[in-house]
Amino acid sequence: MAKFSANLTMLFNEVPFMDRFGAAAHAGFRGVEFLFPYAFHADQIADKLNTYQLDLVLHNLPAGNWDAGERGIACHPDRIQEFQEGVAEALRYAKVLGVKQINCLAGIVPTGVDVELAHATLVSNLTYAATHLKTAGIRLLIEPINTFDIPGFFLSTTKQAVALIHQTGSDNLFLQYDIYHMQRMEGELVNTMKNNLPIIKHIQLADNPGRFEPGTGEINYGFVIPWLDQSGYDGWIGCEYKPRAGTVEGLGWRATYSS
Repeated sequence: MAKFSANLTMLFNEVPFMDRFGAAAHAGFRGVEFLFPYAFHADQIADKLNTYQLDLVLHNLPAGNWDAGERGIACHPDRIQEFQEGVAEALRYAKVLGVKQINCLAGIVPTGVDVELAHATLVSNLTYAATHLKTAGIRLLIEPINTFDIPGFFLSTTKQAVALIHQTGSDNLFLQYDIYHMQRMEGELVNTMKNNLPIIKHIQLADNPGRFEPGTGEINYGFVIPWLDQSGYDGWIGCEYKPRAGTVEGLGWRATYSS
């Protein structure tokens, strides 16, 4: 059966962040994920994971000034040192939290920066991060994101992500496939996942339109999730959606697919 992880950045927002671990566990989740751990001491988060016997499935590398609208700096030519320092910080947290995969947000191409230079910077930074994370036994993931929600985001299609993986030449760079984002950008969800299953190490979901829970929109999760079970995919599926009417109230969809 499918393994669902609760994205604590988006779910259980009814309570403060540190209380969301307990809320997720009480709701039946055994895995959690979130965008960033860096606002908290690693030991604080580790204590919550241990208390509630939760696996931390994934978090992101530092991604610049999020509150100011930045969505990653990996394609920014003038911030390579900051990127590398972020890799080191992520590794420090990973050693305490036991996370085995970390996602890199490519970022929005800065104004005035040539796209080819942004691409070359991204390839170089991904190669650097994948190499350093590998020494700690941690996978590096990249995630295409739709450009309706984040205009100018550099990495926006599966094809582009696959090309980046090949261009780095790394055996430690993989694909995080977000069903919601890719429904908006390209459709062909099942065929795309089927064609790229060996490099997909994490999947996230939400419905479209609205980015609400499964069953509220156009995506046929009644087909997609059983297909994932039958495909042999054995990773986590992150619930990265906006609850339409409360987190617990919106979890009814999950019972159909959970053991």
